[in-house]
Amino acid sequence: MNEIKIFCPATIANLSCGFDVLGLCLETIGDEMIIRKVNEKGIRITKITGADLPLETEKNVAGVAALAICKDAINRVSLDHGFEIEIHKKIKAGSGIGSSSASAAGSVFGINELLGKPFSRHELVEFAMKGEVVASGCEHADNVAPCLLGGFTLVRGYDPIDVIRIESPEELYAVVLHPHIEVKTADARAVLQPMISLKSAITQWGNVGGLIAGLYTKDYELIGRSLQDVVVEPLRKHLIPSFDEVKFTAMHHGALGAGISGAGPSIFALCKGLAVAEKVAYAMTEEYLNTGIPADIHISKINPIGVSII
Repeated sequence: MNEIKIFCPATIANLSCGFDVLGLCLETIGDEMIIRKVNEKGIRITKITGADLPLETEKNVAGVAALAICKDAINRVSLDHGFEIEIHKKIKAGSGIGSSSASAAGSVFGINELLGKPFSRHELVEFAMKGEVVASGCEHADNVAPCLLGGFTLVRGYDPIDVIRIESPEELYAVVLHPHIEVKTADARAVLQPMISLKSAITQWGNVGGLIAGLYTKDYELIGRSLQDVVVEPLRKHLIPSFDEVKFTAMHHGALGAGISGAGPSIFALCKGLAVAEKVAYAMTEEYLNTGIPADIHISKINPIGVSII
């Protein structure tokens, strides 16, 4: 196989209580990438559609992630060729649903496939994290992990990286409202405080434990009770017009919980069943019309696979 075309799904990171450690994979939103072997060694990004992003390898998240996997691959396979990458963006940059992670995860997945899969999907997470530095200034796995592994993922630790994949309850749906404004991840991180109170910490890790327990036991009410963020959301929500109103509307119309998707500006809601998800999506859209800001709405089941071959 000398060429591969792949689907690189969008993701929701943090999930309210799990800043930098929790994420889920979406099924209906994602980029497409084409990666091919070429005789000339190195990584070249030859085409990008749908976004104004740099073609320079060292300035592009896909390029940096690709360089990382190729550096390690030399120790496992004979690497006497290079790769060309085409990126067709369907996830808007700065949308809060993992645009950069889709590119980073897609590049390492595709190259790994063309090399004969010398690395497991779990091992690919660390390479993809290198690309995230370009977008946010730091390595984090709460988007690239669910993008590569599917389902929900918990990053138990970063030193060394330790990711646990969790199956999604069958009836769980995600609704994502994406306002047409951009919130850069680096800017969203700049408003955070390095220290939090013990009271807030206790509340937050209780919610993380509750959410994990709810996913494993398929307890939808427990999932909803646990989708509370007392650490990050209060500091970031002012970056998103009408966030409080949209969150209240989602909850009022039956959502289990709602919050900021990643760094924002997208707002997510988790729902039990498609009928409730459709009702919540309509209500969130109607509420956001009051801002005068255009927005997209997405309804998706949780993607159990992650990056996949088209």
